[in-house]
Amino acid sequence: MKAILAFDHGTSGMKAALVTAAGEVLGHAARATPTQYLPGGGAEQDPEGWWQALLETGRELTSQGLAHAKDIAGVCVSSTFSTTVAVDEAGCPVCPAMTWMDGRGARHVKAAMAGFPSILGYGLGNVLRWVPRTAGAPSLSGKDDIGHLLYIQHERPDLYAETRWFLPSKDWLNFRLTGRVCASRDSMTLFWVTDTRDPGNVRYDPGLIRRLGLDGEKLPPLVDSVDVVGELSEDVAREMGLPPGVPVVAGSPDHQCAAVGAGAVEDFMAHLYIGTSSWLQCPVPFKKTDVLHSIASFPFSVPGKYYAANEQDMAGGCVEFAARFLSADAPSVEAWAREAAPGAGGVLFAPWLNGERTPVDDPNARGAFFNLSKTTTRADLCRAVLEGVAANTRWSLNYVERFCGQRLEPIRFVGGGARSRLWCRILADALDREVWQMARPRQANARGAAFIAAVGLGHAKWEDLPGLAPVAERFSPNLAGRAVQDEVFSRLLGLYKRNRRAFARMNEAG
Repeated sequence: MKAILAFDHGTSGMKAALVTAAGEVLGHAARATPTQYLPGGGAEQDPEGWWQALLETGRELTSQGLAHAKDIAGVCVSSTFSTTVAVDEAGCPVCPAMTWMDGRGARHVKAAMAGFPSILGYGLGNVLRWVPRTAGAPSLSGKDDIGHLLYIQHERPDLYAETRWFLPSKDWLNFRLTGRVCASRDSMTLFWVTDTRDPGNVRYDPGLIRRLGLDGEKLPPLVDSVDVVGELSEDVAREMGLPPGVPVVAGSPDHQCAAVGAGAVEDFMAHLYIGTSSWLQCPVPFKKTDVLHSIASFPFSVPGKYYAANEQDMAGGCVEFAARFLSADAPSVEAWAREAAPGAGGVLFAPWLNGERTPVDDPNARGAFFNLSKTTTRADLCRAVLEGVAANTRWSLNYVERFCGQRLEPIRFVGGGARSRLWCRILADALDREVWQMARPRQANARGAAFIAAVGLGHAKWEDLPGLAPVAERFSPNLAGRAVQDEVFSRLLGLYKRNRRAFARMNEAG
C-alpha cells in the first residue's frame, strides 16, 4: 500500500502524518509554532520556524520504519488559509508571515472598497466589480491575504519593493520542498484577484489587479491542487530520510483539506472543523454569494467544483483562552465542563475573542462571560465555553443551510475539538443534527492532504473518498438537550444584537 507523507500546518503548530492511500494513519508527529500578537491587530509567525518544524516532524516519522521508503509515493501540505508570506527573489521571507488573524490592513481594504452609494461599507461599483467575478470581495477586517498585501504595500513600501512574490503559507512550504514558485487556485482565493466564474479555469483578473494598484508580477503562477509541483530537492530528501525524486503535490488550504479528510467531497456533504477557528462547509454545485452573511462559493480541491465557504474566528481558541484564564490546560477544561449541568448554571459565553467573520463580518465584536454570580463554578465557566461555541456554530449553520437550499445532515466533525465526546453531544443538541465524530479527527487535514496527493498520483479516485474516511461515533440530538441549547442560542443572539454598537464604540479599528 502506497503512503503519503502529509503535513498539516495549523495556527498552533506543524503536524505531520504518514497516511496510506486508503486513509489509514500509520503515525503522526507535531511541533508547536508560536504566534506573536502585536498592537493594532497584528498576528505574526516565523516561516523559518514552520520549516524547521516540518523537517523535524517529517524526519521523526520516516525514522520510525512505519513504511518502507520506496513505498512513500509523495508529499503534500495543508496550511492555514489566508496566511501570507512575502519573499524575495531567493524565496526568503522579507518579514514575518501575517496570519489569518492579522487585521492591520483593515483601513487600506476599507479605502480600496469604499465608494458611493455604499452597501455595508462597500461602494456599489466595487460590489458589481468583485462579486460576479470572485463570488465575494475583500473582507473589511483586513484579515484576508489581500489585506496583508495592502498593509505591506502602503505601510512598508521598502518591504513591498523587496518582495518578489506574495505566497500563501502552503505554497511557500511547497517552494521550500521543491524550489518551484506556484500556488494552487484554491489557496489564492482570498487575494481576491482571481476570476472564479469557471471553476475549471480559475485565473487572474487583470482588471481587479489594476483596481487595487498591485504589481501582478508579484503573484505566483497558478496550478490545480492535484498537480505535481515538482520533486523533493536532494537536500530536503536527505534531511527527511527519503529517496530523491519523491513528487510533491500542490495540495490545498486547511478548509478544503479538512473537507477531503472527512470524506465530504460530494455535493452537500457537510463537515464541521473546530481547531483554533472553526467552519461549517460543504461542496455545492453552483456559484453563489450571500453578501450579508459572508458565505460564498469558492474553488474546491476537486478541480471544477465549488464549496460553500465560511469561517468563524475563534472556537478551539476559546478553550485555549479558558485554560489560560483558569491557569490550567485544555484537557482540564473539558474535564471540568463534564461536572456542570447543561446550561452551565445560567452562564453564557460569547466566543468573539478576535471579532467575527460569519455570519456577521464584525471585527469589533468581543467575547464575554455573561450572567456570572457568586455561585458560579469553574465547571460552569468551562461548560459555557463549549456551549457558546456550539451556539455560534448554530448561528452559522442557519445561513449555510439557507445558502445551500437544504438541510445538511449528517455533519462530519473533525479537528482537535472533535476529540471531545462532550462537545460532540453538545453540538448534536445545539444544531439538532446528527453529528459524526470522525476517527482520528486531529489528523483530518493531513489525511485530506494525503487523499489529494493520492488522487493526483493515481492511487485513489475522488468517488472513493467518502468510504475511506472512518467514523468513530455517531451522536443524535435528544429532546431535553435540544431545549437547553435552544435557550443558549437565543441568549447568545440577543447578547450580540444588544451590544454590537457598544462593541463598535469600544473597539473600532481605523
